[in-house]
Amino acid sequence: MKNKPDTIYVHKKSHLVDFIFDDAVVDVFPDMIRRSVPGYENIITMIGLFAEQYVQNNSQCYDLGCSLGAATLALRHHINKDKVSIIAVDNSESMVERCRINIKKDASASTVQVVCNDIQNITIENASVVILNFTLQFLDPDKRMELLQNIYNGMNKGGALILSEKITFSDKTTRDTNIQLHEAFKKANGYTELEISQKRSALENTLIPDTIETHQQRLSEIGFTTINTWFQCFNFTSILAIK
Repeated sequence: MKNKPDTIYVHKKSHLVDFIFDDAVVDVFPDMIRRSVPGYENIITMIGLFAEQYVQNNSQCYDLGCSLGAATLALRHHINKDKVSIIAVDNSESMVERCRINIKKDASASTVQVVCNDIQNITIENASVVILNFTLQFLDPDKRMELLQNIYNGMNKGGALILSEKITFSDKTTRDTNIQLHEAFKKANGYTELEISQKRSALENTLIPDTIETHQQRLSEIGFTTINTWFQCFNFTSILAIK
């Protein structure tokens, strides 16, 4: 199935609705994420490296908010342990349908189960790697700690959580600078002022970012022993947390 260019916000919309991961977004998602999230391909590649380092024999891996399955496949291609299964979860039926197609095309050995459900309903068990790749930011802020605690409780000792997020900054100057740089990145990738403005408005009530410090404090309070901010580009980051 051929991916389409992202033209969702090219034309002026008379009424903007909150951003959702529907069929229209799924059709253009690879182009959207490539042009919107600096370093996304590098993060996906590094998930494969983390899999080689942290996946344990006879364990499970979770991709929570799996979208089209890019992180799931990165995991699957680099698992070098025995009897490992992957559970990929997303609450968008459109995403899950396409993810299943992508997984079916892949011939790697590890079993993958793709589940359409809210990640808050998933019981994490016997987990050696858990991925939250630009997912937590869409969850109600009051429910984020509970989700992370449930993940921690279901992880094995030495297991890894890879948490990638769009972030904000406490300092206004730093925040404004990174927003401007991110917008320059999107313009360099062909988005217009209108597209950037309309998408920003659509995401305003659905994507609520935290600071890096907030993420680190949560993970520390839950009990993760190592919290490594291994990637940052503008207002996007990824954290490796080890139980």
